[in-house]
Amino acid sequence: MAARPAPETRSETELMLAGYGLTTAEMYYHMPDHPHVLNTFIWQDYDLAPDHPRLFRFIEFWGQEIEGPLHSVRFAHRKMIAPGEWRNVTGEFTLH
Repeated sequence: MAARPAPETRSETELMLAGYGLTTAEMYYHMPDHPHVLNTFIWQDYDLAPDHPRLFRFIEFWGQEIEGPLHSVRFAHRKMIAPGEWRNVTGEFTLH
């Protein structure tokens, strides 16, 4: 059985057909120099619901590498291609 390529090497269309959806996360974090001030950061990537491994890997990276501690994270997930929405087009007609 052939190994599946890593998500980083597949095209967006291949990811969507494999069940990935677009995940958007809005992260609120404390400014390192002003801990009482919150700032926001928006993160987007293709991820698998309901486990969201890429999102949680990024949150772990943030906690280890970024000085501004996270206050909260809100996220949404949307499959761009869902069953019944994709169809194979075999021809095209052009009207003048």
